[in-house]
Amino acid sequence: MRLIQFENTDGGRQVGVVEGAHVQVVNDTRTTRELALAAIRGHHGLADEVAARGTRPGPDYAQLLQERRLLPPLDHEDPAHCLISGTGLTHLGSASARDKMHQQEGAVEAGMTDTMRIFKWGLEGGKPAEGQAGAQPEWFYKGDGSIVVRPGADFPVPPFAEDAGEEPELTGLYVIGEDGQPYRVGYALGNEFSDHVMERRNYLYLAHSKLRFCAYGPELRVGALPAHLAGTSRIIRNGETLWEKEFLSGEDNMCHSLANLEFHHFKYAQFLRPGDVHVHYFGTATLSFADGVKTQPGDRFQISLDAFGAPLENGIGESAEPLAIGQVNAL
Repeated sequence: MRLIQFENTDGGRQVGVVEGAHVQVVNDTRTTRELALAAIRGHHGLADEVAARGTRPGPDYAQLLQERRLLPPLDHEDPAHCLISGTGLTHLGSASARDKMHQQEGAVEAGMTDTMRIFKWGLEGGKPAEGQAGAQPEWFYKGDGSIVVRPGADFPVPPFAEDAGEEPELTGLYVIGEDGQPYRVGYALGNEFSDHVMERRNYLYLAHSKLRFCAYGPELRVGALPAHLAGTSRIIRNGETLWEKEFLSGEDNMCHSLANLEFHHFKYAQFLRPGDVHVHYFGTATLSFADGVKTQPGDRFQISLDAFGAPLENGIGESAEPLAIGQVNAL
């Protein structure tokens, strides 16, 4: 089952099930979060909750995409209660891409030793036996729900940014139940969107490079994730494909199990606040930046993977003005 959130013609919110070219609207449901919390209270799965509420014929899916009426497939009405985070160096090819980023004039920066060490730890201990904790992955914070743009929308880029680069990834979408336990609602395609030039200057700038807008969706896939997934990441400029490359994901292509990545995120008590939403990016091994591509305003990103339905498309938009220097006021 694949779920979407969308705006109807009256501007209201609805939840739908994608069935081919059409959408079945879930009865009496405004948000995926509401649906998930009801399923948790009912001690059953999301599909069972949808079946209990029933559905009715809805709009044409292609029209929703064209009119950009799709919303992120899971969110929170208060963006401060939606945490966006991620893990890096999780895929078997990720160290190679990161290595290219940290090469400067033929020399490896001192920080690269730490990068390769963490990657090696993942290879050796990222897939522990069931019930055990494995190697801790790299972890980063991106922001709250206010930095998420809807499918089809442009990413605002601050004027201090040195790069506007895509990162095609899978995301895990979660809700914290009233019992304080995390529940995985499903998975979605994601574009983590980072500043790779800034990160390349020094690996300690990774935290800064991640504080950018991002997108995920348009569909939320409910249920088990295939072990091998192969998709395509594209950059389109002036209507033509500028760059295209396959990206691999799923546990067969990762050095960490998903369960291990989830454990090392939700082991922190501050991430278990009832009702909160978490969107976690699982990492990638494919970057156009590693191939020397320089994006520019007007470019559009397209991330597609058959198992997730419609592709995730976003563009590079106008700059967002930051707070001016000296505008912090003393009380």
